Amino acid sequence: MAAIITRRNLIGMATALSAPLAAPGLSTGWAASLLPTARQTEGPFYPVAIPADADNDLVRVAGRAGEAKGTILHLAGRVLDRDGRPVPDAVVEIWQCDYQGHYLHPGDRGPRDAGFQGFGRATADAQGDYGFRTIRPVPYSGRTPHIHFAVLAPGRKRLVTQMYLAGEAQNERDFLYRGLDPEARKSVTVALGAASAGAEPGALAATFDIVLPLG
Repeated sequence: MAAIITRRNLIGMATALSAPLAAPGLSTGWAASLLPTARQTEGPFYPVAIPADADNDLVRVAGRAGEAKGTILHLAGRVLDRDGRPVPDAVVEIWQCDYQGHYLHPGDRGPRDAGFQGFGRATADAQGDYGFRTIRPVPYSGRTPHIHFAVLAPGRKRLVTQMYLAGEAQNERDFLYRGLDPEARKSVTVALGAASAGAEPGALAATFDIVLPLG
């Protein structure tokens, strides 16, 4: 697979979760307001220096043979405002640990999977769509599986959050997840499903729609 994956291909890979993309917290009524995605801490492992390869395919690093170890995850979604309108040109960043639980950061001295990019960026299109090819997040000491997100949209404050997996037994033992109220948890928790036909064998898919707060 090419190192740069288009948003459309990623969204196609996620058709196992084929209900229309809808942000969490949508209530009924013509003037419905969406539940904003909960803010979370950035944590200590945002990259000190952005890697030279910072595209939306974290599974393959430019200039290296082979791919990252772990279960491939096709992650797609939309960036929306509270009224459900797409936010085009929003820059979406993700960072996460590799399959062994180690980050691309000098503060994490564990042996890293050199085939895993660790950090990626994507720009939402005119419909607010973004997408990444990455790996299913894994737990490490004290934390349930999660992926860090940062979203920078024109004229808005940077949103930092974390995405969690529905049904993970360790969620209730995670201090950050446990500190969220039920509605906030809903805004940052996604279900995993099998990726659509044409994806890598055993690949997973998830949809994470991000609703930007007013401020």
